[in-house]
Amino acid sequence: MATLMQENFHQADFDQPHPERTRAILKAHPEVKKLFGRNPWTAAVMLGILALQTGIAYGMGKLGMQYWWLSLIVAYAIGAFANHAMYVIIHEATHNLVFTSKSWNRWVAIFADLPNTFPGSMGFTVYHLKHHAHQGDYDYDADLASRWEAKLIGNSALGKAIWLLLFPVFQITRPPRLKAIKMWSKWSWFNLIAAVTYDVLIIWLCGWNGMIYLWASFFFSIGLHPVGARWIQEHYTTTTEQETASYYGPLNIPALNVGYHNEHHDFPSIPWNNLPKLKALAPEFYDNLQSHTSWTKLLLKFLFDSNYSLFSRVERIEHGKVEVEKRKRGLVSDAV
Repeated sequence: MATLMQENFHQADFDQPHPERTRAILKAHPEVKKLFGRNPWTAAVMLGILALQTGIAYGMGKLGMQYWWLSLIVAYAIGAFANHAMYVIIHEATHNLVFTSKSWNRWVAIFADLPNTFPGSMGFTVYHLKHHAHQGDYDYDADLASRWEAKLIGNSALGKAIWLLLFPVFQITRPPRLKAIKMWSKWSWFNLIAAVTYDVLIIWLCGWNGMIYLWASFFFSIGLHPVGARWIQEHYTTTTEQETASYYGPLNIPALNVGYHNEHHDFPSIPWNNLPKLKALAPEFYDNLQSHTSWTKLLLKFLFDSNYSLFSRVERIEHGKVEVEKRKRGLVSDAV
């Protein structure tokens, strides 16, 4: 018998858990501060992946359009992991965890965005920081699906599969609903110009099959693919007891430890290479939290368990928003 879908997000009248846990960990383990800093080697990883994706696109292009199907296979097997890693690097640059210069971090994000073929890194920079400060606030957190979006998709496997496949399309519909967000700046124009220039060069030098490879890599990297389950792992839940979850599995290697999501929200000033060290330093704070060990298993559970829908998220209601504002006048987790 089909399970009726919930009609709204899980309502919470309390603040997000990360600021309190941040304070507790710092009190118990002040040595955690040694993990703060930047990792400029992330830029080298970015350049390597950019070269890899451009090289594969060139190879696919030289094979010709008759091998479009091979581009899809290679994109699913290799390109999705490469583009997903680029998303993680954009995320690192958003938190200024690559270089000390904010401008240099922006350029890292723009170059990491090139294989995605669509200019999204500067928009992500804006709304992701709001996500940290206002987790679960419908008016500020673009990580929450829009209500019309959740109702449209429903809780059927087919609907959720289509949503994951077209995830980038749905994402770009969310920012207009947000308050106090300025999406366009000079950096947005740099992002756009760089993306268009790269796309033109790919079509010119590699042909359309090369572009098909990059398009497929982009959509698979954040959609209907095991690495796409990362978006489910981070904040989807069927209760209000724990709204953020980490993933501790082998795909953290190509995903640059992005699965350590509780750790990241607690300490956004720790770069990706040090997140496992944070968990090892403070196991009593993380070992008792619910976590995942398989993105593939989670993807299948999300698709075929009708208890999961886009409403399977925690939304802060009025009292919780008041607590957030009080916290912002004191210690803010995102500033650690």
